[in-house]
Amino acid sequence: WDQGAEMAEHRAFAAATNFDVYFADAGAPWQRGSNENTNGLLRQYFPRGTDLAAHSVDKLLAVAEELNDRPRKSLDWDTPAERLSALLEVS
Repeated sequence: WDQGAEMAEHRAFAAATNFDVYFADAGAPWQRGSNENTNGLLRQYFPRGTDLAAHSVDKLLAVAEELNDRPRKSLDWDTPAERLSALLEVS
């Protein structure tokens, strides 16, 4: 996770979900590669400073679906949707 205020309750989150929470070192964005990559992809649709409240839920869902159906080199050219589906089939 980044070190923003959104994770101020990380201990409660960890306890409630039984997930470990890890933070990137300050000034080390490369430790958050997936997050930084996703931010870059989102900037193709919503420039920095865009108020997402100005977009309809349908528009936001369409962008999410498009990104989840986009093949990724880091996934050996699978899509995030394919990987999630495979993971859920195994569980």
